[in-house]
Amino acid sequence: MAGKINGLHKMSEILRAEHISKNFTDKDVLGDITLTLNEGELICLLGVSGVGKTTLFNVLSGLTKPDGGAVLMNENAHTESDGTEWTDITGKTGYLSYMLQKDLLLPNKYIIDNVALPLTLRGIPKKEARNKASELFERFGLQGCEKKYPAQLSGGMRQRAALLRTYLCDKRVALLDEPFSALDTITRTSMQEWFLEVMDSIRMSTIFITHDIDEAILISDRIYIMKGSPAVLSDEIVVEKKKPRNIDFTMTEEFLEYKKLIKSKLSDD
Repeated sequence: MAGKINGLHKMSEILRAEHISKNFTDKDVLGDITLTLNEGELICLLGVSGVGKTTLFNVLSGLTKPDGGAVLMNENAHTESDGTEWTDITGKTGYLSYMLQKDLLLPNKYIIDNVALPLTLRGIPKKEARNKASELFERFGLQGCEKKYPAQLSGGMRQRAALLRTYLCDKRVALLDEPFSALDTITRTSMQEWFLEVMDSIRMSTIFITHDIDEAILISDRIYIMKGSPAVLSDEIVVEKKKPRNIDFTMTEEFLEYKKLIKSKLSDD
């Protein structure tokens, strides 16, 4: 589906989940869930803790097989080919990159080697992998950190390294599960502003989990509101504010109107 979001032309849908459901030990966790993701788009799954957002991510990534529904990827996305060619990736890993809440950096390896790990796992020689990774250190604000260990970096810098590692996985879709939730408020605000800048630069197709309304409005092209038991996507909200945005957007009347709307949707029975 070609279209426009925030004035930017999108080539096509790249990922689609259709009628996903999941049950654990007689408890229905996910109801009938359908969502789409366009190339270069960032969508947020917004809901309270424990609603089932991570379970949905595990289904999308192939780590968990749903009891119903399918996850489809457009093989023609990011190519010159016209139309769509959907591949069923339900229950199959390796198609999407997945960044968890914890950075999971290896403590005994330099940051350059942590970041380059996806390249070396693909068989790229260590020196070449380091060179490819180092080319992106400045863009991700990591210059000078190449020969440091994870314990020598702040929480925010570790998350930058983890995001760069996710980017270098070279998958066409990234799943980010509350990557800033463990950071203090000041660091988190700084990271959100940095994240907006780098995502505008790399245009990585992304689904982002959060339970923070402000964060969702600030970074998203679209927001899916997830609630209920079993969980469903009750509403879809398009954030019309053009990107790139900055933290000043959070102090505008437009931002407050989005926040009021989302709060009303979350509280609706």
